[in-house]
Amino acid sequence: MIHATKVSSHNLYMFESLKLEKIENNAVRFIFGLYGKRKKESITPYLKQLHFLPVRYRIQFKIALLVYKCINNLAPDYLKCLIKLREIKRRFSRLDDDFFLLKVPPKSNFSRTEAAFCYSGPKIWNMLPFSIRSISEITCFKTALKTYFFNLAFPSDK
Repeated sequence: MIHATKVSSHNLYMFESLKLEKIENNAVRFIFGLYGKRKKESITPYLKQLHFLPVRYRIQFKIALLVYKCINNLAPDYLKCLIKLREIKRRFSRLDDDFFLLKVPPKSNFSRTEAAFCYSGPKIWNMLPFSIRSISEITCFKTALKTYFFNLAFPSDK
């Protein structure tokens, strides 16, 4: 399942996304033995207990990780050339010190084009908080990124 989401975009067609979700839910049911009467139980608390990200957040996690690798020269050249840092105009540099934003290509007329890595990567990356985008160590980045998406998927009930 991890490899299936690796290069996928966050705009997966509903059918494909539902198939991956079914696989994840069945894996959780298998791990916890949720059969018979318990089969209709909500999977969400079990996903949280296993620290599994729901499929849509897992896809965003993988895309953000690929973008991080592109920015830090850890990705293949064919991916690195798709990611461009945003140009900062000199006169606005005092107002905007966020140098880790990416240039998002102009909106396309075709919906499938927006699912491409060169569109979805910068969009997901720019939505991340500056504190995560500015992390230089990959293991720390992965931890912070997973925590960020985990908190989005399972907000605390405070």
